[in-house]
Amino acid sequence: MKLQGIYVPLVTPFTVDNRIDYPVLEQLAELMIQKGVAGIVAFGTTGEYYSFSAAERAEVLQRIAAVAQGRVQLIVGVNDLSTAGSIEHAKTAKQYGYQALMLSAPPYSLPSQAGIIHHFETVAEAQDLPIIMYNYPDRIGVSLDFDTINHLRQHPNIIAIKESSGDFNFALQMLQAAWPDFEVMCGSDGLATDFFFWGSHSWISGAANVYPDEHVALARAALAGDWNTARAQMRHMYAGIRSMELGDYNQKAKLGIQRFGLEAGSVRMPLVDLDAKAKAEFLQLLTSANDHADMA
Repeated sequence: MKLQGIYVPLVTPFTVDNRIDYPVLEQLAELMIQKGVAGIVAFGTTGEYYSFSAAERAEVLQRIAAVAQGRVQLIVGVNDLSTAGSIEHAKTAKQYGYQALMLSAPPYSLPSQAGIIHHFETVAEAQDLPIIMYNYPDRIGVSLDFDTINHLRQHPNIIAIKESSGDFNFALQMLQAAWPDFEVMCGSDGLATDFFFWGSHSWISGAANVYPDEHVALARAALAGDWNTARAQMRHMYAGIRSMELGDYNQKAKLGIQRFGLEAGSVRMPLVDLDAKAKAEFLQLLTSANDHADMA
């Protein structure tokens, strides 16, 4: 499986009574395909998957696949508190036609590096979908060490890592290693141009819900070696991306789809919505991004 371009972990729209708004979810998936993303990620952090019931989880998988299957690559997050739970999620994903998994170390339990290796290898050997490792220590509580990643990337079912530690020196260490048949994917939105410059070919970004045109244009320019255009695209959206990464990422990602006439509703507890002032400030950043795009 070749990973190249922009992969968007979709936000999950909710109705006013806090149910999943499946028609808007389908519209959002279609919009992202029309914008040129390479793939859609179900159950990324931006999707609030941890708040889903089992029935909702199955329905979301089915609805996204119905829109996107055969048109873009389909990836699904299979994180769980247990390794056994991740395996079950992986098997379900395959039934719906998903092509790859995104998997972190189990949250909360704080496994050692030996435990992390055992976790990934057990999931990799229990099913046959390729795995994108997800390194996000701020969310998970543990980080994957370089030696751990170097060991795991040699497993035939482990094909990439989404690097979201925010430590570009660590990302650069992996990119400079130039591991064959293994992709180091950008998972730190503000560093995307740097990732591409040093050899990454792909970016999984929740901010692509908000800025799909800019993301796709940046990736295409970077992959073609057009760094002036790549930098210009990052300038257009950097204020919004920085705001998202400073806090309330999911809330702002959901607000952002208003750029396209869609409404994603509120976030689910334990998250809470932004207050009126914070909403207005973020929406102003989006207006500025649109103004810059119109002038480009």
